[in-house]
Amino acid sequence: MTCGIANKLRENDKQVGVMKPVETGCWNGTTRHPEDAAAIAKAAGCTAPLTTICPYQFDAPVAPDIAARLEGVHIDSQLLCSTFEQIAGCHDVTLVEGAGGFLVPIKERYLMADLVQDFNIPTVVVVASKLGAINHTLLTLEAAAARNITVRGYILNHVSNATDVATTTNADLLSRCTDIPCLGEIAYTPPAHNNSSQVVEAALNWQTMWQD
Repeated sequence: MTCGIANKLRENDKQVGVMKPVETGCWNGTTRHPEDAAAIAKAAGCTAPLTTICPYQFDAPVAPDIAARLEGVHIDSQLLCSTFEQIAGCHDVTLVEGAGGFLVPIKERYLMADLVQDFNIPTVVVVASKLGAINHTLLTLEAAAARNITVRGYILNHVSNATDVATTTNADLLSRCTDIPCLGEIAYTPPAHNNSSQVVEAALNWQTMWQD
């Protein structure tokens, strides 16, 4: 999703910075490579070093706190904040991609939500449209509201071609359960055929998303 947004912003002549503060599951069998960070950097045309875009890269596919403990690394939230300011200072728009969910621990009781607060940025919630999406989304929106974090909206992302009752009713039920706007609904597209820029351009209300 971040790749698609970055592509669209570039098409609108924006200088796009990106950041993936922490990425886990970076071991590809032969070497460590932060695949998500590399993908969003390429989509944005962001030339900052990958070690700046993604300051903390860990092998194990677990929560950042656990991944860091396994490698004996202390995650410095001040370093993450200063790195974000560095990237944001030389771009029109800076996109930050989370990891693991809004309330996942980055270190001890410092959560991804706390990092969003420290960065002082609005949020877009990407919802995997499947069974459990309603609970996940409403809890995330409630947690954001409790922290006075601005949520621009949510995006319903169909992660499979399933047509069960949950996936076909999530959009309607969410619209009745929250006043936070749905910015778009992304149909399932097999990875081999996925053009993220076109998918996002077709689905999202950009005026709503980026208005101040």
